[in-house]
Amino acid sequence: MYRKTAIIFATFVAAYTSLVFWADVWWQAVPLAIVLALSVVAIGFNVMHDASHHAYSNRLWLNRLMAVSLDLVGGSSHFWRWKHVVFHHMFVNVIGYDTDINLAGLGRLTPHHPRAWIHRWQHWYVWLLYGVMVIKWHLYDDFRLVLNGRMGEHRVPRPERWQLATFFVGKLIFLSLAFAIPLTRHPFWAVAGLYALAAGVTGLVLGAVFQLAHCVEEADFPLESTPGRIDKAWAVHQVETSVDFARNSRAASWLLGGLNFQIEHHLFSRMCHVNYPTIAPVVEQTCAEFGVRYSNNTSVFAALRSHCRWLRRMGAPPSPG
Repeated sequence: MYRKTAIIFATFVAAYTSLVFWADVWWQAVPLAIVLALSVVAIGFNVMHDASHHAYSNRLWLNRLMAVSLDLVGGSSHFWRWKHVVFHHMFVNVIGYDTDINLAGLGRLTPHHPRAWIHRWQHWYVWLLYGVMVIKWHLYDDFRLVLNGRMGEHRVPRPERWQLATFFVGKLIFLSLAFAIPLTRHPFWAVAGLYALAAGVTGLVLGAVFQLAHCVEEADFPLESTPGRIDKAWAVHQVETSVDFARNSRAASWLLGGLNFQIEHHLFSRMCHVNYPTIAPVVEQTCAEFGVRYSNNTSVFAALRSHCRWLRRMGAPPSPG
């Protein structure tokens, strides 16, 4: 895992320095911006994600340090922990808790959200929403959370002391890397355009991967039986609201930090993702023995097709009568 981390950060540094200090024409800058975006995705999926779950290392301080890598690439490790580790993992696909299925009315990802006329075309435009998600996250959402502490329908603790210092230092470093340093060498329109490209690619990959694991035809969308409770046992709920995909793709597993093994991740979130391919057959066999539905799309494209069909179904007008 440490060698993988070194490769990912080396790719990030090489792509960034080449983009800012070497690229002079668009055909050099555009591929470098895409590589930079994919290296940010790799940092998030492999390093930060495992560290936030205390799965990166047995050393608590190292997990905390690696989780802060999110702050350096524009996010907030403090708010990510609440959004993902707390709300998403405790109540997967449950409205009112899991903010990953809430597109603020612009999209409908669950049958329990109201349908609007615009959702009829969401399978076309939702990809743009995924793309702009990171820009909104970088420049608005985190700052709003510091001020009001509201995440969906819930209040979250605002960062204090070292957490607040980490937040602002991280934002300062990110804004310097994204804008201040590039603007010393390139015109504003070029910096803004390449930032939008890199952030758009990052958001598209991030959004798509999380949706392929939970917002597909095979996943359940349960409701609370009573406030704060669901009917099924915790482990059954985790399995039946999550879907694996592309389990045999080494490239997908490497880049996505094992998040294509979403069922295994939700059951064993404190296990480093490099172990998921080994335990997946055991988990699948155990689910079969206990009659728990285990779902797996065989490729990334199969998962994308399932997500598109789900988007169409959620956006379709109700049948007459």
